[in-house]
Amino acid sequence: MTRLLWCMWALLGIACAGCEEIPQGGDLPMYVPVESGATGFIHKIYRGPDGVESKYVVFVPHAYDGTSVYPTILFLHGAGQVGKNGLDQIHGGLGESIRKREETFPFITIFPQAQEGSWEADSPDGIRAMAILDEVVKTYRVDTQRTYLTSYSMGGEGTWSLAAAHPSRWAAIVPLCPSENRSAVTKLKHIPCWCFQGDADVIYTVNAARRMVQAIQSAGGRVTYVKYPRIGHNCWDLAYADPDLWEWLLQQKRTENVLKSK
Repeated sequence: MTRLLWCMWALLGIACAGCEEIPQGGDLPMYVPVESGATGFIHKIYRGPDGVESKYVVFVPHAYDGTSVYPTILFLHGAGQVGKNGLDQIHGGLGESIRKREETFPFITIFPQAQEGSWEADSPDGIRAMAILDEVVKTYRVDTQRTYLTSYSMGGEGTWSLAAAHPSRWAAIVPLCPSENRSAVTKLKHIPCWCFQGDADVIYTVNAARRMVQAIQSAGGRVTYVKYPRIGHNCWDLAYADPDLWEWLLQQKRTENVLKSK
């Protein structure tokens, strides 16, 4: 019996060799498979040019088998998830929305974690986010004509900045409760945009989003703007629960935007 138990534990150890142990929390399992064929929420480590390691998460659709390309989302979280544990950025927001429809969600979704509190394009966090996107593109079969950027709050600032810094990269952007960045408008006007805001937001007021939307429209851009009545800063639960948003994203392709920008 002792020998049998020892063999069982040895086999269990082998089975878990391809798994990364993470703290339990929410609906996440304790062990997350990291082998190349895994799907669901995959916990990964990015190693920068300086050798420093940063944890991030990739959601791989359950239907993914490597035989066809998939649309991809880069998600930028808000200030409340800043840190280094590689977990906070998938709790709430888009991560929670995906878990509610995990079996059918069709986007490869990338969840970097800001460590210093800024997603500006020239910040360490912004540079790392783009490097992680590049790493995922090399690892998975990504449809580079359908790469999207979405975010909320602090991440909304990053959406304006990263979209303006890399305007030919995105098929569409979806900022939620963002601040303003008027200097980015000319670079954003060729990128389809769907912006969401709660009219009772006291952190980034509805006027900030409205002015930004109006500036892009005045420059000739295509912006859909949704203002939720009697909703405060958290407009993301409503926005990410809207099936029309995901259907709209799937229809946006980068090649069309590039042609229009020439």
